[in-house]
Amino acid sequence: MSDPNTKPNDSANPTEAPATAEAAAPSDERVAKLEAEVSSLKDQLLRAMAETENTRRRAQREREDTAKFAVSSFAKELLAVSDNLRRALEAVPAEARETDDVMKNLAVGVEATERQLAAAFERAGIRKLEPMGEPFDPNFHQVMFEIENTGKPAGTIVQVLQAGYTIHGRLLREAMVGVAKRGADEPVHVDTKA
Repeated sequence: MSDPNTKPNDSANPTEAPATAEAAAPSDERVAKLEAEVSSLKDQLLRAMAETENTRRRAQREREDTAKFAVSSFAKELLAVSDNLRRALEAVPAEARETDDVMKNLAVGVEATERQLAAAFERAGIRKLEPMGEPFDPNFHQVMFEIENTGKPAGTIVQVLQAGYTIHGRLLREAMVGVAKRGADEPVHVDTKA
């Protein structure tokens, strides 16, 4: 017997049956909405993958740069050693090398040390700048003075006081140079291609 106070079973309710049937058959609007969501998620995934790849490449480049330039501060310290070896060789008079065997052997030893240091620099990507006769470049040279009546165009390097160096193309130490000064009778060069 059925109890008059109980409610009929929800699944037996005839008014809800059509709603369930509608949910089972997806509408065109719902399909379009789902396709748009899939497209949006696919776009987000592709962007995230591209960003991850860019981050990986950037990190790889930074690791390579760190490996290349990690020795920069140490190399700067060694540049002073190279300068002093050169000064020591220049301080030995040529006639002392010819007459005194001790001075000759000392100079030969200092030259060998200088060559070894230069070879080590080259292996580390450190290159000496040879700016004599080149035009002044503020990216690689520091002008210490100007010299008049050199017969060279203004701004040409006519004396190198201290050699400059680069490490893998990046400036390690600028060269200290003297440049030719423009004479009073020389015309001022104006670049009209600007």
